[in-house]
Amino acid sequence: MFAADMTLPALFATSEPLARTGGSPKPMDEARFEAFYRRTAGSLWSYLFRLTGNESTADDLLQKTFFRYLRANPTLASDEHMRRWIFRTATNLALDYFRETKRERTKIAEQISEAVSMFETRDTLRHDMMKIFSELKPRERALLWLAHVEEVDHEDIGVALGVKAKSVKVLLFRARKRLGELLTKKGLAP
Repeated sequence: MFAADMTLPALFATSEPLARTGGSPKPMDEARFEAFYRRTAGSLWSYLFRLTGNESTADDLLQKTFFRYLRANPTLASDEHMRRWIFRTATNLALDYFRETKRERTKIAEQISEAVSMFETRDTLRHDMMKIFSELKPRERALLWLAHVEEVDHEDIGVALGVKAKSVKVLLFRARKRLGELLTKKGLAP
């Protein structure tokens, strides 16, 4: 069960107001935040899980991301701006996680293998794909996941990863090429 299934009362137990005063964008009230959380948390958790390969870590990063949002309390004009902010923050937290733990890719592959067995899947292709996916660099995984699973456009991927939209095209090409090489190496290329 991931954090999106939890209730939100504890997040609003602080004495600080949720909305900033002033400015033309709508202030963030509890109902608006909760609706945004419900719409966004599932896909954000999936993104974080694919980056980290660990359910607990994805839960922790999801919680930290939304906590940072509440603490920063940015006044953003639309749900799209909030979504960009959330994915950018989640990406930064995931990259911080990798820097702090200094895990090797082999450990990530083991974690993903454990996660796959938890799901009790018998589909070996899925297992092989997850293992290969874990051999990619975190940024390559993020690029491929956002582009092909979340179907995010290059501009929004650039915002999430902190690079220019023009760079996303090149980075995505390289990530696809590397994935293709790994698939060929493992004999899984079409």
